[in-house]
Amino acid sequence: MEKKGTEVVKKTGLTSYQLKWIAIITMLIDHTGAVLFPQILAFRYVGRCSFPIFCFLLTEGFEHTRDVRMYMVRLGGFALLSEVPYDLTLHGGVMNWERQNVFFTLFLGVVLMYMLKRSKELPLKVVEILAVMAAADFLRTDYGFKGIILIAVFYLLREHLWLKTVCGGVWNFLWNGSIQGYGALAMIPIALYNGERGRRMKYFFYFFYPAHLLVLYLVHRYFSF
Repeated sequence: MEKKGTEVVKKTGLTSYQLKWIAIITMLIDHTGAVLFPQILAFRYVGRCSFPIFCFLLTEGFEHTRDVRMYMVRLGGFALLSEVPYDLTLHGGVMNWERQNVFFTLFLGVVLMYMLKRSKELPLKVVEILAVMAAADFLRTDYGFKGIILIAVFYLLREHLWLKTVCGGVWNFLWNGSIQGYGALAMIPIALYNGERGRRMKYFFYFFYPAHLLVLYLVHRYFSF
């Protein structure tokens, strides 16, 4: 049944290009709400969908990249580049070590997948997942160790569409008293992924992330929302 359902999705579903736009737009809505309209929670509800989609796309990108090490370098480089805009916009300072931007989480996610792919035995895989979760928590990356859990779920269950989306949906309810539960809606476009890349968007998100944060910071600063 899963195979038949997957074939239907492949004919009518969404490409990774389309999923990226959904993730980017929902992220922009989320950050706009956080910075300019914090009293309107609807912005944040919509924004909860962005991170699960980015995590899913990360696992797809890992599977299709020709150079994993360069993938890590790009993510690590933009993590460093984005930290000042992230701190200025969302934490009110040039450098705030209380929380690091999402690129650090995604970077650690690729490191984890690289290790898992090379490991053959389950006990070692468990140790690797726990180690990267600990690293994310120590570095205080955005979404922390729970973000690493989601990346591991999407990667380890990548061949099982419905199990992957169900587990991904459940992940959104691990946050006690949080609005992250709305992120479960992200499983709808993820389930509709057809395995196709679509148009290329290799570097757009990398530059868009720090750029949109800087724009929001300047708008907030000079127009005093």
